[in-house]
Amino acid sequence: MRVPVKDMSGKQVGEVELNDAVFAAPIHTTVMHQALVRQLSNARLGTHDTKVRAEVRGGGKKPWRQKGTGRARQGSTRAPNWVGGGTVFGPTPRKYTKALPKKMQRLALRSALSSKAADGKIVVVDRLAIEQPKTKTVVKMLSALGLQEQSVLLVVAEKTLPVWKSTNNLPEVKTMLSGYINVRDLLSQDVLLVTQDAVAHIEDWLSADLAIEVDDAQAAEEAEA
Repeated sequence: MRVPVKDMSGKQVGEVELNDAVFAAPIHTTVMHQALVRQLSNARLGTHDTKVRAEVRGGGKKPWRQKGTGRARQGSTRAPNWVGGGTVFGPTPRKYTKALPKKMQRLALRSALSSKAADGKIVVVDRLAIEQPKTKTVVKMLSALGLQEQSVLLVVAEKTLPVWKSTNNLPEVKTMLSGYINVRDLLSQDVLLVTQDAVAHIEDWLSADLAIEVDDAQAAEEAEA
């Protein structure tokens, strides 16, 4: 798959061949859903807590004597049936983390990238020539690329302070390194704006397990022969 490479002014300066194994792979929606649920679950803190009757302050004195009042026996004013009493079966601190094999994680990323490529939502720029932090520079670039009214995931290969500071004030732009791309951000942002060197890094990273699978298959065939 070939896509045009543009500069910050929106002018096409060349083309880049995207690896079909990464950007034109079969789209597995089920695996993407699993990866998304895992990521959202792992982001939960799980610090919610309610107090049981042993943790609620007060209630040390018996409300009334056991017998002879005509009322039901009560041992504490902090029992669950009393106002201000403890909570029964309420939430307690817990972990929501889920596990997912690395091969499935990379498969989900390839599916998300392929979905973006199929919809024509990937824009490649040659480089980001931002020497001084200036939000106006990024706004001008997005306008030249026709992305001013869309949410953008900006992916770069290396972190540079001017780029990060220039995009901090733009709520519709999220900047991250190519090694940290994830299914949630790929699906939540409208357009993937990626630098040319970041494309190369993503292809090397997500095609690594495919090369291992090919080598294993070849080794198995040679062993059978």
